[in-house]
Amino acid sequence: MSQVFKALSTEQMKQFETEGYLIVKEVFHPEEVEEIRMTFDEIGQTTIPGFFEPDLSTDRSDPLKRFPRVMHPHRFNPVAMKYMLHPGVMTILEDLYGEEAYAAQSMFYYKPPGSRGQALHQDNFYLKVEPGNCIAAWTAIDRCDEENGCMLLVPKTNTYEIVCPDVSDSKESFTTHYVKPPKDEKPVPAVMDPGDVLFFNGNLIHGSYRNKSKDRFRRAFICHYANSSADKISRWYNPLYRADGTALELEGNPDGGPCGIETPAYH
Repeated sequence: MSQVFKALSTEQMKQFETEGYLIVKEVFHPEEVEEIRMTFDEIGQTTIPGFFEPDLSTDRSDPLKRFPRVMHPHRFNPVAMKYMLHPGVMTILEDLYGEEAYAAQSMFYYKPPGSRGQALHQDNFYLKVEPGNCIAAWTAIDRCDEENGCMLLVPKTNTYEIVCPDVSDSKESFTTHYVKPPKDEKPVPAVMDPGDVLFFNGNLIHGSYRNKSKDRFRRAFICHYANSSADKISRWYNPLYRADGTALELEGNPDGGPCGIETPAYH
């Protein structure tokens, strides 16, 4: 008898297992996308120490100084908390994990026109979920394509070991780490519409293009999750949350890994 999943088809499960990622269309309804957009439009006009610290001066030499990413918005905003625990997302994650998922992190990227992308990297280098792995749920708030800096995914690198990254090109990436993909796999663009969600494995090598558009933001609401059988995670991500909003803590994984000492709080 074939296994029955709550939200995904057998074909979708197979793609995630073999390719390391899966785009699920229209997980978020248009009104949910709009609530997220409006919430972060408001946040974008403020300063929230430790979470969102924009340069509100007239200097526009680097668009990301005005619109940096928002870190852990679920820790101060109820809308972010609500959508980090979106029932549709949590059900899909339960299928992908084969067990309950715990929410570990939220982020919001504005990615204004002209801003740099993010060099290829691996998420579980930072979250250090053990045993098991983290999974990202990357929700498009705007149309995402190659012009405005959509995600780049290197297929099948979900089986690639977590490695110590090289230094990225600072002219193209706002982060410093770069993981070179294997020669036989090329990055592919993840073209998405608002409300679509990209799920990908924590070992998968991924990044993004520069936003080359003149007037289009590429906003995205991004969350990371751990499997409920995990007992360790990098301490920067505690507390985690069950689908019902109950908080819990895992043992804090100490600094160290492929590089010896990691840079914490990267995500």
